[in-house]
Amino acid sequence: MSDRLERSQAVIDPRYVQTMARYNSWQNNQSMPVLEAMSHDELTKDHGAFFGSLLATANHLLWGDILWMSRFDPSVQPPEVGGADSTGLHPTVMSWAADRFRLDGKIRFWADGLRAVDLIGDLTWYSVTEGRDMTTPISTAVIHFFNHQTHHRGQIHAMLTASGRKAPVSDLVFMPQDI
Repeated sequence: MSDRLERSQAVIDPRYVQTMARYNSWQNNQSMPVLEAMSHDELTKDHGAFFGSLLATANHLLWGDILWMSRFDPSVQPPEVGGADSTGLHPTVMSWAADRFRLDGKIRFWADGLRAVDLIGDLTWYSVTEGRDMTTPISTAVIHFFNHQTHHRGQIHAMLTASGRKAPVSDLVFMPQDI
């Protein structure tokens, strides 16, 4: 099969995107009260994770979601800070939670409006990290978007567990159907 033909075919469909958008909301809605109950010192304690603390990791995850959504949906503005400053996006868990809640609604709205044809073709963007334009199939970019979320939520889960907190259920198969 030619590369051109493969790029014209989506490897995911809108139902996958909608399911993952629901999963993202469910996970964040479970994590918010746990994080909000923690002191600022607990939230900013370095746990030896890639971004150090719970708040820094949550900020980076939100930053990445804003960045990818700005590429998928022109109504979403890119983050005002670059990747090097992503961990400081919000100084408090309350401001993070408000922004997280708003963006999760936008992600759900975007996902619910997708058609199969929207997942076909390429996405091109300028990567500051790579210093060049990047092009990948849109469906691959969407898969990456959700995989990035899951990866960093796993880090948050591990930090919560290590700090003696009860981490939320994260298994996709246990997501309530009414979410």
